[in-house]
Amino acid sequence: MTIGTAKPTPKELDAVHHHFINNLSIHDDYDAGKYESEAISLLNQLFKKQSALILCGGSGMYIDAVCKGFDALPRIDEKYRITLNSLFGEDGITALQTLLLEHDPDHYHNVDLNNPHRLIRALEITLATGTPYSAFRKGEVKTRNFKVIKIGLHTDRHSLYSRINQRVDRMMEEGLLEEARTLYPFRELNALRTVGYKELFDHLEGKTSLPAAIELIKQNSRNFSKRQMTWFRKDKEIVWMDPSKEINLVAQILNQVHSAE
Repeated sequence: MTIGTAKPTPKELDAVHHHFINNLSIHDDYDAGKYESEAISLLNQLFKKQSALILCGGSGMYIDAVCKGFDALPRIDEKYRITLNSLFGEDGITALQTLLLEHDPDHYHNVDLNNPHRLIRALEITLATGTPYSAFRKGEVKTRNFKVIKIGLHTDRHSLYSRINQRVDRMMEEGLLEEARTLYPFRELNALRTVGYKELFDHLEGKTSLPAAIELIKQNSRNFSKRQMTWFRKDKEIVWMDPSKEINLVAQILNQVHSAE
């Protein structure tokens, strides 16, 4: 999933030491809870050598898992996920949404309803335990042995959407269609139910033309960015900056952290 996830290039990986890149197979079962455990374990080791580390990304749930902690969830028999994946494949995301509204209306009104992975995760726990997924979400903030400074990069919507469109065009030029073709046999896996792949899978099945699939990738990427911003806007700890004008402030903030230690 190199192109579709905009994985850092070998040059970028050489310039800055990255973690959690190329560490999972598309066949691995993974969630925010596992990420929290692995990330905190790594951070405890890294902070013995360095006083400042950078966590970056777009998944609010995974960032919250590291900064605030993630509620412990029960282990569920895989048969529930298999059944829900089949439902999604046959009846689409609307079937998952309807089922979640019926069994856990509280979570229905808080979850990203366009993310099948999140819907299936909530439903498999709800159906297997007989307890709504929202009941397991206590929202208790865990104590961390490090400080967290949150910096959000903000740009105007027109520029953002233009960059998204350009990025999709660049990914297609780099061979995203061929990458999707090689991954097509595994299209039912959760890892591949994501923007960039699902649209091209539909094209490979003859459901859409290539130009239409590309336009859908752009549209769904823009919609995803709006949902990301909605999530992060709720976090009052984030300091918002324009990356084209204020990037030097990031260095200043980090220097202040060093000075205060």
